[in-house]
Amino acid sequence: MPTHYRGTTEEVLALNTFIKLQRATNSLEARLAHRRTLIDITGTQFGVLETLYHLGPLCQGEISSKLLKSGGNITLVVDNLEKRGLVQRERNLTTAG
Repeated sequence: MPTHYRGTTEEVLALNTFIKLQRATNSLEARLAHRRTLIDITGTQFGVLETLYHLGPLCQGEISSKLLKSGGNITLVVDNLEKRGLVQRERNLTTAG
């Protein structure tokens, strides 16, 4: 069902696209939960692992940009993944201040 918002053509298209993407995300998450695919791991943790798998080592800022999450959220997610031994941080001395 499309939006009832009456804005410009571009605004309505953007909002309808967002609604469709959100519904697709909800549908995917429901199917993964039903199949118990993501046991003991959150969707964001899975996203971080998947991003690192496909793109290789990245700084947390790059990960947050790729996943459209805040830097603070990614810090917490990486902290938890590191505690479980699923990722390992390496300090990059060339960019550290």
